[in-house]
Amino acid sequence: MVNRIFLLVLSFIVSFSVQSQIIKESDSLIKDKESLSVLQIVDSLFIDHNIKNYSLRLFTNYKVKKFNIRNDNSKLQYVPNNKYGVGFGFASSKVLIDIAFNLKTNKEEITNRFDAQGTLIVGKHHYVNGFLQLYKGFNVKNDFNEPSVFRSDIKSVTVGFNYLFTLSEIEFSYSLLKAGLAKRNKNVYITGGLGFFGVYDSFSADSDIMPENGELYFNEQAHIKRYNSAAVGVLGGFLSVFMLPKNFIASCNIMPGIALMNKKVDLEDDNYRPSNPMLYKLDYTLALGYNAKRYYITLIYADGLYSTSLDYGNKYVFSLTKAKLAFGYKLGVNKLKKRDKH
Repeated sequence: MVNRIFLLVLSFIVSFSVQSQIIKESDSLIKDKESLSVLQIVDSLFIDHNIKNYSLRLFTNYKVKKFNIRNDNSKLQYVPNNKYGVGFGFASSKVLIDIAFNLKTNKEEITNRFDAQGTLIVGKHHYVNGFLQLYKGFNVKNDFNEPSVFRSDIKSVTVGFNYLFTLSEIEFSYSLLKAGLAKRNKNVYITGGLGFFGVYDSFSADSDIMPENGELYFNEQAHIKRYNSAAVGVLGGFLSVFMLPKNFIASCNIMPGIALMNKKVDLEDDNYRPSNPMLYKLDYTLALGYNAKRYYITLIYADGLYSTSLDYGNKYVFSLTKAKLAFGYKLGVNKLKKRDKH
């Protein structure tokens, strides 16, 4: 019961996607912190006094962590159910708050899940994102014509972060795009940099994760009951924004990385540590926004692909995917027009 309450509180807190502009403005406030009260600092960081910057939002989202085990001839894929959600929120130039509700369309084979992902731009050169994903219940699919099976006992835990230091100043914020407030300062904006990342990933089951007849297509070392891994590595990447005609804005971020990973594989009656320590990853984000006077629409898709060897000809790959389509209605536009007439 305590764990459930903790996860509920944590999910409520993490669902608040804090605007990256807050962190940028905090840099200038640090210099004056002795002369500013706590209320003044909170007001400056979180409160937007311009009503035209506020909007109400409706959205639908898609979040999923899935993984697969493969060899040269066959592949098993583990995919959760209940990947979609709907929600509402509000946004300003200071803060963006979205509250989502997971849609349990499959009520008989339910995946219990907690999935939080977020991005911040700290200062003018620091791009940071992180994720925490807890899943229980996966569909086991294959490419050798056996029926797919839902396994409620398979659990997965993934925690990680990415940090990128950009060579030039970051002049664009995804949060402003999400809030329909992105400004057209440049037609094309591109910056790149270097950084590091860390990830912990594991999965487990009551028995090995192989489906029926799996032994016909995989060797003994692929009959995994529990897998644990932790990695730290380096990454590079670039961030880009393109101001398109007709009030459209497009963006693309790409961050490849390589890491050393410590892995342990538990079988039914044995365990081993894979000798190949390398982990390879590729993160990318694509975004498209349309901004009108009274409303805005944004579509954001992001994926992270991670691949490593389990030795004995087996490879493990997992992906972290999210997408969001949001419609925002801007407040205060009519009021401002009426004031201008008077």
